[in-house]
Amino acid sequence: MCGIVGYIGKRDVAPLLLEGLQRLEYRGYDSAGIAIQAKPGKGAQNGQSAAGLKTAKAKGRVRDLEARLPKRFSGTAGIAHTRWATHGAPNDINAHPHLDADGKVAIVHNGIIDNAADLRAKLAADGVELVSDTDSEVLTHLIGRSQAATLEEKVRHALALVEGTYGIAVLHADFPDRIVVARNGSPVVLGIGEKEMFVASDVAALVSHTRQVITLDDGEMATIKADDYRTYTTEGSRTAPSPTTVEWEAESYDMGGHDTYMHKEIHEQVDAVDRVLRGRIDDRFSTVRLGGLNLDAREARGVRRVKILGCGSAYHTGLIGAQLIEELARIPADAEPASEFRYRNPVVDPDTLYIAVSQSGETYDTLAAVQELKRKGARVLGVVNVVGSAIARETDGGVYVHAGPEVCVVSTKCFTNTAVAFALLALHLGRIRDLSVADGKRIIAGLRKLPEQISEVLRGEEEIKKLAAEYANAKSMMFVGRVRGYPVAREASLKLKEVSYVHAEAYPASELKHGPLALIEPEVPTVAVLPDDDLLEKNRATLEEIKARSGRILAVAHREQEKADHTVVVPRNEVELDPILMGIPLQLLAYHTALALGRDIDKPRNLAKSVTVE
Repeated sequence: MCGIVGYIGKRDVAPLLLEGLQRLEYRGYDSAGIAIQAKPGKGAQNGQSAAGLKTAKAKGRVRDLEARLPKRFSGTAGIAHTRWATHGAPNDINAHPHLDADGKVAIVHNGIIDNAADLRAKLAADGVELVSDTDSEVLTHLIGRSQAATLEEKVRHALALVEGTYGIAVLHADFPDRIVVARNGSPVVLGIGEKEMFVASDVAALVSHTRQVITLDDGEMATIKADDYRTYTTEGSRTAPSPTTVEWEAESYDMGGHDTYMHKEIHEQVDAVDRVLRGRIDDRFSTVRLGGLNLDAREARGVRRVKILGCGSAYHTGLIGAQLIEELARIPADAEPASEFRYRNPVVDPDTLYIAVSQSGETYDTLAAVQELKRKGARVLGVVNVVGSAIARETDGGVYVHAGPEVCVVSTKCFTNTAVAFALLALHLGRIRDLSVADGKRIIAGLRKLPEQISEVLRGEEEIKKLAAEYANAKSMMFVGRVRGYPVAREASLKLKEVSYVHAEAYPASELKHGPLALIEPEVPTVAVLPDDDLLEKNRATLEEIKARSGRILAVAHREQEKADHTVVVPRNEVELDPILMGIPLQLLAYHTALALGRDIDKPRNLAKSVTVE
């Protein structure tokens, strides 16, 4: 679920691996480790095993690992890892890489081995002493105990015994010229250099050194050497994937003068939204061009329902997307957490268009839902940020949101760009069906106004910073909104929880009187999302209910609200697009609340950027 980095070539490997781990710190982790092949002729010293592997591991940050490296820690091949605990507490022993009993095999692993308990029991019965509490260690011993002649066969034999998900990289002291990697449900990317090869779980670790990459598919393995690589299935059949060029430069992953990535990414939304619109608007027909959908007009008119699947912020953008599709295309649409959908044996309708949403394109629950839908013959589109990701490859078509690299664990610019992408999709479907030319022009004009209006919102940051300081000591916060405002409230509540650790709940404003009003008191302020639409007066009635119970109110609205203690005024767009703008000041509210409370904003506790396990 966290970071893998590997290298084989001519350069000293430890600095490269540490740099790669640092670029993956944003994914969230609790420990880190490194294993390298010693240079030929070195003896068993400075942490090196007699078999030729050197290892170092540390609970904490990559800087803690770096401080622990022995002075003589050099080689030209190695693997490294940042761990987010699933099995066993965060400590030095449970950190990766793991070694086998002879110290000849080192492995790093992302994912979860479902049958680890059974495998541990069998290994223990055979006299193997497992030193960690992890599920990952069993793979190391299975590889080490294999009698196969090659490292590739040893890894294949071990993987045949495990059930679950994995992205792995393996070193073996007897095969110092290679690293073997494999993928099933957890990302593995190869980087192609000049007489050197890289491997990582995320291209962020590679872009400083190469932009030519190959992304492995599930069930695929690879052997990388300094001057060669080959890919093949876990059954041994050769594959021939084509390298792709990474879109973003290494500088895209730098902080760019900001104190945190979250702050940088909030402010990047002006340019990010411009990118997702660029080249897609068709003024002649008052529509948009989305060539990647692979859905012609006849097929689009045959869609009777749209089901959107995502997790976390992706699910919340799906709620916005469903409303946009219903309003503009007049197709019944709804959104559901992908993590629930795939477990409830859903009825898959051939006339339903399914849309999978994921920033990384690797979210395991969403990917598994896509695979189940494809197995049942459904048409599935993807709305993702990362080009060439698993969901992008497995769906029938889709839309890239072009937000650029999002490094902070919590999603900001990708959330906004995904909502804009849904507006484009809804307009496209609407113009194919019954949306008028006039309405098409109206929505296009609104889309074009978004970048400048986002800039206007961001110029009010100092005011929001002051409000955050005033509300930061709340013991809990309520977020409410109606219809278009409700998904915004959901996402804002999640942002506050994720990054500040302040408890928050979100409800449809109409539901307050059905129970949650019992929680209203001065110490539990309410953030109310009030677009200036036909429900404004009903929303104002909700404010009256809160004030009657001595509740404090922060309103996000298009004009000052008399019943609110404070109002953040947001520029008005078309009513269908207003939710996109109204979420941005609430990102700033979460950010400055976390800042006031001294939180680790880019790496919130217990969270990881790309959730590639169940």
